[in-house]
Amino acid sequence: MELHPAEPIACYVEVLLPLALARPYTYGVPESLAHLVQVGVRVEVQFGKKKHYTGLVTAVAGQGPAGYDAKPIIGVSDEHPIVYPAQLKFWEWLSQYYGCSLGEVMNAALPAHFRLVSDTLLALGPAYTEDLADLDDKEYLVAEALSIQPTLSVKQVQDILQQRSVWPVLKRLLARGILAVEEDLKEKYRPRTVACLRLCPPFAERPTELKEAFERLRKSERQTEALLAFIQLSMQFPHVRREDLYKTIKTDSTVLNALFRKGILEPYELEVSRLGDYGEGEETLSALSEAQEKALGEIMECFGSKEVVLLHGVTGSGKTRLYVELIRQAIQRGEQVLYLLPEIALSAQVVGRLRRIFGNQVAVYHSRLSNNERVEVWQKTLQGQPLLLGARSALFLPFQNLKWVIVDEEHDPSYKQHEPNPRYQGRDTAIFLGHLAGAKILLGTATPSVETYYNVKTKKYGVVTLSERFGGAQMPEMRVVDLKQAIREQRMYSHFSGELLDALRETLARGEQAILFQNRRGFSPVYRCDECTWYASCAHCDVGLTYHKSSQQLRCHYCNYRAPLVPTCPSCGSSKLSLQGFGTEKIEDELKIYLPEAGIVRMDYDTVKGRHAHAQIIQDFEEGRVQVLVGTQMVTKGLDFERVGLVGILSADQLLQFPDFRSAERAFQLMIQVGGRAGRKLRPGRVLIQTYNSAHPVLREVLAHDFTGFFKRELQERQHFHYPPYHRLIRIELRHVKPEKVNQAAMALADRLAPSLGERLCGPSMPGVGRVRGQFILEFLIKIERSAIGVARTKAFLRESIEQVQGIEGLSGLRVTLDVDPS
Repeated sequence: MELHPAEPIACYVEVLLPLALARPYTYGVPESLAHLVQVGVRVEVQFGKKKHYTGLVTAVAGQGPAGYDAKPIIGVSDEHPIVYPAQLKFWEWLSQYYGCSLGEVMNAALPAHFRLVSDTLLALGPAYTEDLADLDDKEYLVAEALSIQPTLSVKQVQDILQQRSVWPVLKRLLARGILAVEEDLKEKYRPRTVACLRLCPPFAERPTELKEAFERLRKSERQTEALLAFIQLSMQFPHVRREDLYKTIKTDSTVLNALFRKGILEPYELEVSRLGDYGEGEETLSALSEAQEKALGEIMECFGSKEVVLLHGVTGSGKTRLYVELIRQAIQRGEQVLYLLPEIALSAQVVGRLRRIFGNQVAVYHSRLSNNERVEVWQKTLQGQPLLLGARSALFLPFQNLKWVIVDEEHDPSYKQHEPNPRYQGRDTAIFLGHLAGAKILLGTATPSVETYYNVKTKKYGVVTLSERFGGAQMPEMRVVDLKQAIREQRMYSHFSGELLDALRETLARGEQAILFQNRRGFSPVYRCDECTWYASCAHCDVGLTYHKSSQQLRCHYCNYRAPLVPTCPSCGSSKLSLQGFGTEKIEDELKIYLPEAGIVRMDYDTVKGRHAHAQIIQDFEEGRVQVLVGTQMVTKGLDFERVGLVGILSADQLLQFPDFRSAERAFQLMIQVGGRAGRKLRPGRVLIQTYNSAHPVLREVLAHDFTGFFKRELQERQHFHYPPYHRLIRIELRHVKPEKVNQAAMALADRLAPSLGERLCGPSMPGVGRVRGQFILEFLIKIERSAIGVARTKAFLRESIEQVQGIEGLSGLRVTLDVDPS
């Protein structure tokens, strides 16, 4: 049997696949595709026996692999790179530092619509007509075949065209709307379009001939009216939308269809951005204060010798105004700026202000965007969009001229990615990205993380301090309310002390607003039997269920398991069951009893699920329609209100007693941050902190705004117990649905690690929550001295040891995660 020879291979490429694989794979490039291949473009490849994936070319080489024949790539998806070498270098660092595969980094970095998969059916698109004269031969063959049968697979198209590489042909037909893709192998991104109208030839080229058009319409008053309305709209707008014409003449499509048939108007699709149009920016910048001018000069001076500078400014000191000034100067120089916020959804005020100032020069990137919107921001970044505002995922955008990275609220734990890989720390990753790009990195906060301030004290970072609030506003008066004493004096009203309720009434009577902070959502975290030890717990996780009054359900905040309230105890049969503890829902509910005339709203995970729900709550509070805002730590982030006179922290003990080495740091930061919402513009505000342990050292430091004292004391404890910043931490987590299997794996891993790591190894141990979503968990914590070589060697040793344990017979279902610098 004689077969046709395969197409010659011109060169070879390394292709990164969106899978958790250890390395890129080598593929051959047929001669017909060689001129299209370059680093950063996507290619379609076969991986395994049948599956097709979109991979990313990371390298081009002349020689193939030794010992086997590389499969050829099937097609090239891009004319120009969507990822550049600097980004690939950034991805490689993320992979190495955070102990994950390059494919996992690729999955996190690229918008979902940039990925192609197999098993595709093609059909005729909405723009198909029987006139195929303007198609080339290959396009004509595909379109004609689809006019005969309803769908074609990619394999059938390959057979029709007698070639394997069909993607360029399909891409052209898809772009023109002649083809539509029913399933997967496609550019899932489609530009957003609106239906518009224009004059047909010859009227479009020679408007003077419109007299003839009106002559054709003289028997139809409605059609004449429509043409007149069109001409009027075309004088106001560059593109006349069909919807606008409908609104103007208040008619339906029959009138327009008549104009189409008579050759006067024709429809067309106009591509528009999904990102909104904010014009050129309208807000005029206020002059910098004397303190801000001085700080700006110090920042620029620090950047003369440091890559990273900390702007340590008290709450309300005007740090955002300094960011704006630096951004304005950078944009004037034609540079790109990345402005990172811990959670974009919780920073609506900052986003709105920057858009008012910089208009369309701002693009926002975060997880709540649709996939189509993410692609548009990605493409705008490639084109040099000046200001990119985003959460940690914005670090992956394809910057062309990045010169400034601003990390606002650098201390915030939301910068840490927990699931899935890569488990990166956004602040630290931003610093490395800035280093790669040759950009300046400015970290801003009122409450620096211990690691950041340690880097300041060791002269690694520069520091500029703003110690006074903008406009002469006073720092709030902070007081501790001793709940033990309030109980003795019978001055407790449910979960509110008498002092807090009196302060609330006084604040509202003055026309001011209040914020109440409780870092626990739901109505009550415990549903317990008063006769025995039973309490309502999750069927899949080792945690108690939280009661949510709004839905009359018990919920697990780990896996979302739900259960009804039972009337009797399942263990002893007693009917003496009670709800214990309190969350934001209960505070909101009971506060309405004590303040019946006040407008009260709650802001937590349950109330801000909608895309714009958070912004609506903020707007209502900002405009005075709400007097009291009750919330979790969401109320500590990015909020600037003029009329807040009181902040109440309902349970400081809950923050201070959390079993984590960072609990004191987090408690200090949260209390200072939420307290800083008070008294920003008008009279000095008040902060009341309810606690049963008024002598706690962190509370004394919060009352005195003594960050230096807190930092010094915290450093002593960290050094004694071998925690950051003196040691690096790596957490290894093992999960399995069977407890005996996770125990076996943990002991096997301990046997491999202990001889080499010695006292640096802590564990195996059960975490605070030992079972989540039906999987049993054990973990190790490794404390390593701060030596770059030692840390790199340890990570390599850990990965090798984990692979050995996962290869043990019977442990195929074991899941192991490596978390470098856990939060």
